[in-house]
Amino acid sequence: MTFPSLLPQLPEVRGQYIENAPLSDITWLRVGGPAQVLYLPADEADLARFLAETHEEIPVHVLGAGSNTLVRDGGVPGVVIRLTPAFARTEVLEGNRIRIGAALLDKMAAKAAAKAGIAGLEFYVGVPGTIGGAIRMNAGCYGSETKDVLVEAIALDRRGRRLIVKPDELGHAYRHCSAPEDWIFTEAVFEGRADAPAAILERMDAISEKRAATQPIREKTSGSTFKNPDQTASKGRSAWQLVEAVGGRGRRKGGARFSEMHANFLINDGSASAADLEGLVEDIRAEIAAREGVDMHWEVKRIGLPERETP
Repeated sequence: MTFPSLLPQLPEVRGQYIENAPLSDITWLRVGGPAQVLYLPADEADLARFLAETHEEIPVHVLGAGSNTLVRDGGVPGVVIRLTPAFARTEVLEGNRIRIGAALLDKMAAKAAAKAGIAGLEFYVGVPGTIGGAIRMNAGCYGSETKDVLVEAIALDRRGRRLIVKPDELGHAYRHCSAPEDWIFTEAVFEGRADAPAAILERMDAISEKRAATQPIREKTSGSTFKNPDQTASKGRSAWQLVEAVGGRGRRKGGARFSEMHANFLINDGSASAADLEGLVEDIRAEIAAREGVDMHWEVKRIGLPERETP
């Protein structure tokens, strides 16, 4: 499956364009069709120019580490942006603060803060993905969330304008951010508290050990599939308990299955299509609605077209 060339409609950049780039190679679920164009920006200025000079009718998507994204089999029309190492730098600031590029993996952000003696970001060692994605979905685990440590974020809007955004402008809630969908986060400043690096690393090790014991982290997975529902509607049950309540633990569809270790983790056994994965989740979602009366919401982001809709 291939898309027609889009390059004549795109501006000149210092970064790199790749036509019909296979996205299954760079997403954790290892499925899906190609991007019509994959754009690897050289730096923030290059990205800003691209956004300012690209016609607004051309779809633009941002792909971080691909840890929380399901790319459909028909691929993604338009441009998929993947931030390069230029967006993964860190800088230690005064006042137990640290500036972190949006492309840096969350676990590396935790390690950078620990090295600097800044506590409070340990939870990121248990969060898959990048800092940009963490801001976009208020990522967190084990009682801590991004909103708890964020001081400010830098974003580019669809017109390439650079925005300095404070936490109260982001509307962070549980796995939610009310920032416009077309904002692309490029870096952020976080604040923790002073502590000995050895003590911080010890807490990080404990988080990593707990995660390895309870989650299928060595499988082709996107992490948590459903957001935890409203506790009143679910009668205090979490997402995995509702999946289990309808017999979802270990349920299969083609090469897709829900994990036996953690019932809210979606896994590609190696032969799944995106349609298998999405279909399995939608089956379970419908059963939970019908039998338990709870409307479940995807935590995984889905992009692209079903195979039959490919141009």
